[in-house]
Amino acid sequence: MKHPRDILLGSQAAGTVLPVCDHYSGVEVRMRKSLQLQAEMTQEFGACVFDVTLDCEDGAPVGGEIEHAHLVREIAMSAALDSRVAVRVHPVDHASFENDIEIIARTSHSKLRHLMVPKVESIADVQTAVNALNQVGASNLPVHVLVESPAAVHQAFEIASHPRVQSISFGLMDFVSAHGGAIPSSGMGLQGQFTHPLVLRAKLEIASACHAHGKVPSHCVVTEFSDLQAIKVAATKASRELGFTRMWSIHPSQIRPVVEAMAPTADEIELAANLIESARDAEWAPVSYKGQLHDRASYRFFWQVLERAHQTGRALPQAVQGYFVDLACAP
Repeated sequence: MKHPRDILLGSQAAGTVLPVCDHYSGVEVRMRKSLQLQAEMTQEFGACVFDVTLDCEDGAPVGGEIEHAHLVREIAMSAALDSRVAVRVHPVDHASFENDIEIIARTSHSKLRHLMVPKVESIADVQTAVNALNQVGASNLPVHVLVESPAAVHQAFEIASHPRVQSISFGLMDFVSAHGGAIPSSGMGLQGQFTHPLVLRAKLEIASACHAHGKVPSHCVVTEFSDLQAIKVAATKASRELGFTRMWSIHPSQIRPVVEAMAPTADEIELAANLIESARDAEWAPVSYKGQLHDRASYRFFWQVLERAHQTGRALPQAVQGYFVDLACAP
């Protein structure tokens, strides 16, 4: 019998599935601890719920970029085979970009899940990064990009269309700063980033561009990292109201609130499992369930709820557990 993923998603079944949290660290001890925490939480949840992105852009001390790139390479190469580790390099117009690619990507691309390129302004910047990766033999490495300016937001749909782009992240603080004081500093805070029209518009544009091209929209950081309720509120708003399916973390304490907020509720999981079970019994023909008509369009939605539940380590009803036995930490 065919898998629901193949029946309901068709060619989309091989599309992008990423952990809901992307955790950044650039200091050696924190980078190593992040990978250790990833392994521990994968064991706990039965799924890999966050990526670890080793940071060269903000992590490298000025003047020590080459040494930091070698450190990042060593940590990436020493990561366990089933780890999900990535690297953020310098922008394509930065003097250290080519060194980052040469030192890190040439020898460790087989261990990396993606390469994050910050301050992308256009699809031309994406192609510059892709060309650099291809030249060092990393032609299969997915590219994630960070959109951080009004001009880049205007190009979001074109950027998302590039076949090597897997995810677009929103750079909140640089975006606000790029407006020359036209957006108040509150636009970088928890409340302002969800209410200021220009910031809200940018987030919606990025999310829409990603969904139009089957890519993953990744929400920005919350700088109030010690306020775990604020992080959960932001992640909930990002996922439930703005369409983001992934979010950054800059402190280990932020990971669990992000995962929890991005996960479906127990009631949503139960409903989704019941609908998929009913659809399967009807051989995917339309069914009536509690007075509502459902067909493959809604089946597709509820299947994706189950996929998100698995991604976030939620308990799944026994009737659908078998669909996920081979996906503990998907590549």
